[in-house]
Amino acid sequence: MKIAIVGVSGAVGQEFLKILEERALPMDELQLFGSARSAGRTYRFRGQDLTVRLLQHNDDFRDVDFALVSAGAGTSREYAGTITRYGAVMIDNSSAFRMDPDVPLVIPEVNPEDARNAPRRIIANPNCTTIQMVVALHAIEKLSHIRRVHVSTYQSASGAGASGMAELEAQYAELGAGKEPTVEKFAYQLAYNLIPHIDVFTDNDYTKEEMKMHHETRKIMHSDLSVSATCVRVPVMRAHSESVWLETERPVSVAEAREAFAAAPGVVLMDRPGEKVYPMPLFAAGEDPVYVGRIRKDLTSDNGLTFWCVSDQIRKGAALNAVQILETLLSDL
Repeated sequence: MKIAIVGVSGAVGQEFLKILEERALPMDELQLFGSARSAGRTYRFRGQDLTVRLLQHNDDFRDVDFALVSAGAGTSREYAGTITRYGAVMIDNSSAFRMDPDVPLVIPEVNPEDARNAPRRIIANPNCTTIQMVVALHAIEKLSHIRRVHVSTYQSASGAGASGMAELEAQYAELGAGKEPTVEKFAYQLAYNLIPHIDVFTDNDYTKEEMKMHHETRKIMHSDLSVSATCVRVPVMRAHSESVWLETERPVSVAEAREAFAAAPGVVLMDRPGEKVYPMPLFAAGEDPVYVGRIRKDLTSDNGLTFWCVSDQIRKGAALNAVQILETLLSDL
């Protein structure tokens, strides 16, 4: 079996390498692809030095079985035909195909069966904020249908890639030295600040990031639930946090919710507030699960619950979810 990583030099591409190194996939060969800036670099993988090839419109994917792609929506759209032409399955981390009706949008803990119906040989990885929320919501949906969700996100600098992390680090150093901070990646200085603006604003004054959470959640869960989101960039290096309010068709007790979260695949329950045990990015960075805590009854609705969840958006929110999709497909072989 031959696997390719496209966009290997980025933050998610590097995480693909780590996860494939950690997990025992039956792989015969790994090929690496990147832009002109990345081509020629070498990366160590399972005791070998692998050289990054320039991504081109040619026959390089002729013998590739699966391609893990994280190179941006424009690149994904341009090269999808080249990657899939000879039968490779493209697992795409960008927003390019997520809402296409003939492209499944998959979280393996929630809708693995959708991955098996990919007529274009493209499977989309959801947005990072959507993934961690829906992994948690799925546990409650099994108890009672969720009618609506309100969510506020607290998204780390790494959600903007390696350059976002570098800018935050540089800003703290510059401010500490009494200098003006470099502001290039984000709309404003992120250090010592919060920015209620991720992606571009749409006609309804929600951002694209916020609308992704609405549309993607409904597609993944095959549900009519409504999602209203406010997405905020925070000065945290890695791992996103979310404060979630939901309303179900019947009242769900806190005890039921805790039991459901504790049993849910991909979820770790951290909910002992009296002992100061609750999820935080400090502990979730570099880890695989979605951590859930601060579970309470909503004081405004008899059918309402609220909880807090944290997950590393580069791992479960991107690279790990894509590799899990690959593992789901391999389980059928």
